[in-house]
Amino acid sequence: MNYRFKKEVHLKSRKTIRLLFEDGKQVKKFPLKLVFLPITFKEDVKHQVAFSVPKRNFKKAVDRNRLKRLLRESYRLQQHNIKLPKEQYALMFIYIGKEKITFEALQDKMEQLLLKFNIEINSYEKENI
Repeated sequence: MNYRFKKEVHLKSRKTIRLLFEDGKQVKKFPLKLVFLPITFKEDVKHQVAFSVPKRNFKKAVDRNRLKRLLRESYRLQQHNIKLPKEQYALMFIYIGKEKITFEALQDKMEQLLLKFNIEINSYEKENI
């Protein structure tokens, strides 16, 4: 199985990120929050992903960057658990906790969050059919 986190999968568009926060739905599994929105991309990818750690909770950039690296790595290892339907999705993972977390604990929370996300998009798809 390919666990690469390719460049095409990175969500960088400010317009898409703005739309994501305005119209997106969310699921939470403390200390993580996932904001998602079905959207169409120019690239041939199933989804695009971004990660965020608020400056309000972690003043030092070194702490925010470390948590973002841990989030990316945790997602990279768990991305095969996402069961997306035919639509494309924009995803934003946000670390909402105020304390640092170990990688093992973060990986466990990421797995639980992705399972919750799968349930949510399946119910979302059934509503829109």
